Amino acid sequence: MHWRDRLKQGLVIPAHPLCLTRQRTLDEERQRALTRYYIESGAGGVAVGVHTTQFAIRAPEINLLRPVLELAAEEAKGTDTILVAGVCGPTSRALREAELARSLGYHAGLLSLSALQDASIAQMIEHLRAVGEILPVFGFYLQPAVGGRVLPYQFWRCAAEVESLIAIKMAPFNRYQTLDVVRAVAESGRANDIALYTGNDDNIVADLITPFTFSGTTVRIVGGLLGQWAVGTKSAVNLLRRVHEGQNPSLLLALGVQLTDLNSALFDVANHFHGCIAGIHEILVRQNLMAGRWCLEPSEDLSPGQLEEINRVAAAYPHLLE
Repeated sequence: MHWRDRLKQGLVIPAHPLCLTRQRTLDEERQRALTRYYIESGAGGVAVGVHTTQFAIRAPEINLLRPVLELAAEEAKGTDTILVAGVCGPTSRALREAELARSLGYHAGLLSLSALQDASIAQMIEHLRAVGEILPVFGFYLQPAVGGRVLPYQFWRCAAEVESLIAIKMAPFNRYQTLDVVRAVAESGRANDIALYTGNDDNIVADLITPFTFSGTTVRIVGGLLGQWAVGTKSAVNLLRRVHEGQNPSLLLALGVQLTDLNSALFDVANHFHGCIAGIHEILVRQNLMAGRWCLEPSEDLSPGQLEEINRVAAAYPHLLE
């Protein structure tokens, strides 16, 4: 089956973290092992160079974008894993990143518009088109709390008409803004061409089980590209299978509440997401997939009280961390 058909069927795509040594240099061995963990857990793809990988990998003094993209591509070679590369920055840099990802065998680029905070809708669409001439585009609605911007219905309606847009990750953590995206795709006439993926780590199951109908067209959110699924990936694969099989919605929603509670601790909602990456790292350390929860920025760590919350949810929901 072609990778785009698999993408449209719906997959678990973890947002790949960055494994570091105590000296905050790339831990290549564990980085490779983490990619293998996702593949062996049944994930259909991995997203690399995204928020969970830490945007700071692009800083000239760090310069880790190419290495981390290369490592994941090398570990995925010979598998049917779909490779999604984060693509960021103003148009000139986004084009370079898209070229790099294409040269390394990546299938699509998850396009962040964070650098275009003051751009008009027309300018953002032109940016999307330019990147799409190099690499198929996975649209990205990133919540403003971690650097995104509000993207209105009109933007998504125009974006849906760009043929190179093949999927959208919705992560505004906002029901109204999520509906803007879904309605735009439903009303665009391209609902069969654009795969919708949840990035709403606070509302994963409800997104996945809900049919959305606008103007007589019903669409579904078919999978997830999620930082939350960087941990408990086997459990995530099992969850998505149950959703696709149409299992009891009430039971799935109850599981969804547990997943949201787990996410609240890992993503450090109480402290406006400050410790979200460190929270993911903490679980991976416990599973011996990381040597430590170090981030590139030394001040980026768990917030006060976050460790206690992680201990609570880890004890309450071990079945979600397999």
